Amino acid sequence: MSSSPNCILILFFMVTAMVRAQVQDAVQASKAYRAQLNEDFRDPDESPLESKDLENFESLDFFDIDPDYIVQATFVRTPSESPFEMPTSTSRTATYVKYGELYFKLKGKELMLNLYQNQSLRTDPEYFDYLFLPFTDQTNGVSTYDGGRYIDFSIPDSNSVIIDFNRAYNPYCAYSGQYSCPVPPEENHLETAILAGAKKFLKS
Repeated sequence: MSSSPNCILILFFMVTAMVRAQVQDAVQASKAYRAQLNEDFRDPDESPLESKDLENFESLDFFDIDPDYIVQATFVRTPSESPFEMPTSTSRTATYVKYGELYFKLKGKELMLNLYQNQSLRTDPEYFDYLFLPFTDQTNGVSTYDGGRYIDFSIPDSNSVIIDFNRAYNPYCAYSGQYSCPVPPEENHLETAILAGAKKFLKS
């Protein structure tokens, strides 16, 4: 028996309202995230900034929060992946496993990013559900850090997730040479400009 036009219309509005609410929640979460990030960077015990940069630090530079960069993605688990050594900005490597794939549409383009799980964190009670989303895009070396940016993720509990590029942040290597930071794999390069999240840091 086919659904009536009224039922289909009601369902459409319910889904639209749900997505809109998720986006609004994400916008508020992005604002809170940025405020906390700035607070951490001002704290000498938490900040990755070198002393000369910390002295004059007021705020990180971000793109304006843009709801268009909050996208709904389809999560596909990839359970049979083998561990691999992800290069870093130094000679150190870190062991990761590709955990899954995220398929989404952004400004009319069909895109995909891989999610990774750090194998040394799997047994850590604080980070056991942590997933790593590193990426590069066409803004790198122009308005954003040359080495790409990161987004933090948790293990999804469904195949529908939200990616908020407004929460993309720079690796600590963008602020100081004393850190060793994972280099985003080539397959996580986006052939588009992500005009959201943290911008390039201009040192003192």
